[in-house]
Amino acid sequence: MDNVKDVLQWADDLIFDKTGEHLTSVQEAILTGVWQRKKYPQIAKDYNCSASHIKKEAAKLWERLAEELGEDLNKFNFRSKLEKKHNVSQGSNFGYSVQVNEGSINICVECLHYLNDLQNRSHSPPPTSQTKDRSPIINLTEAPEITNFYDSPSGDSFASRTTELSTLKQWILEANTRLITIYGLSGIGKSAIALKLIEQIQTEFDYIIWRTLNNLPTLSTLQTELKQFFSQSQENSLPTVIDYFRTSRCLVIIDDVQNIFKSGQIAGQYLPSYEDYGKFFKQIATSFHYSCLILLSWEKPREITALEAENRPVQTLHLQGLREQAAEILREKRLTDEDKWSELIAIYQGHPCWLNIIAATIIELFNGSVDQFLAQNDIYLGDIEPLLETHLERLSESEKKVSYWLANQAEAVDISQKPANLELSKSEIWQAIQSLGRRGLVERREMGERSYFQINPIFQQYIQSQKISAHPQ
Repeated sequence: MDNVKDVLQWADDLIFDKTGEHLTSVQEAILTGVWQRKKYPQIAKDYNCSASHIKKEAAKLWERLAEELGEDLNKFNFRSKLEKKHNVSQGSNFGYSVQVNEGSINICVECLHYLNDLQNRSHSPPPTSQTKDRSPIINLTEAPEITNFYDSPSGDSFASRTTELSTLKQWILEANTRLITIYGLSGIGKSAIALKLIEQIQTEFDYIIWRTLNNLPTLSTLQTELKQFFSQSQENSLPTVIDYFRTSRCLVIIDDVQNIFKSGQIAGQYLPSYEDYGKFFKQIATSFHYSCLILLSWEKPREITALEAENRPVQTLHLQGLREQAAEILREKRLTDEDKWSELIAIYQGHPCWLNIIAATIIELFNGSVDQFLAQNDIYLGDIEPLLETHLERLSESEKKVSYWLANQAEAVDISQKPANLELSKSEIWQAIQSLGRRGLVERREMGERSYFQINPIFQQYIQSQKISAHPQ
């Protein structure tokens, strides 16, 4: 076995057959490092953790693998015992015998199906469409049509998203991240950046499909659609989505994920009968494969945080407003007083949808003059209000109370001290702020060694203007 990815999948299948659990990311790092003849301190440095943690996890891993193989294993003999794995002869109907030095490792019958499959596969990640000399199969029928409000005269419509795009590509193509969540306010550009990402990396995949949860399909319905899409070019259909994720390189984008979450509850809680989506997302993150699932949502699913804490190949991108490129929106609308544009962009946080709406207002009421608009010294919301209300109506009662409290603070607050006028426990306040952060409505600011929290200024203005009750019914 001369490819580390074969080693990882071999070990993953071996452990999963026995325990029902997949390799953790730290176990993958250990196996990869040892296979590359690295020492534990170097593995720890690469993994960004302590050497003692790697040593502890490695001891447990060698013990588990040794238990399965009936052989003593450690960092010194692991590669020597496994690199002769291709000296394989099919023995009886009970499995394979792998010659190792003067003895042999008897692989259990449960692993036979995997070894048969491995013999017929390339010892590398599933080939991309480039290596197969054919274009990927793509279905974007459910993807939204993106208007040209990002466009620039140079034709580079995403110049201000360069950093985000580079990060996403690194996660997918280099770090083999299996589950990515892109979350942010409605209209911030989640779908736009996902479509641009597809344009830039599509040749790395065999299948690319975009699905939306706008009509609340059950998980069973979604999985059936995915399997039908993946199987269209294959002779034999496979039983599960994960099987397709393992045998081909698939990119799946699921849009409008917030629709399967409850309104009026803490962020990321599933609607009744939709809880199995959470299990599906976890399966994608913990199963060994070279595919990627991207979730687009207004709010971050709760189980994502737990998976990130376990150092799974999971990443989250909180998409925020445009930077330099936001000026192109105002230029396209032919607004005047260009020296004032940066102030306008700062007030509306580079949010492309909000800027388009406000630009239309400036044209209607001030003949396109940004200077006259800003001279009113008010944060005008106008047609933005219905968009803000859509977000706020999803909040739980505790989130509404905390939002009102934050909206009436002149500065970012330290939550270590419970406010006397807020009828919530400290735990409820913390949970509400955490949930508001997962919706992109509360921002954290670091001041020295402490964290301070502030509600989004536009939502602050809206809450104050509406005089929303501190004790919503």
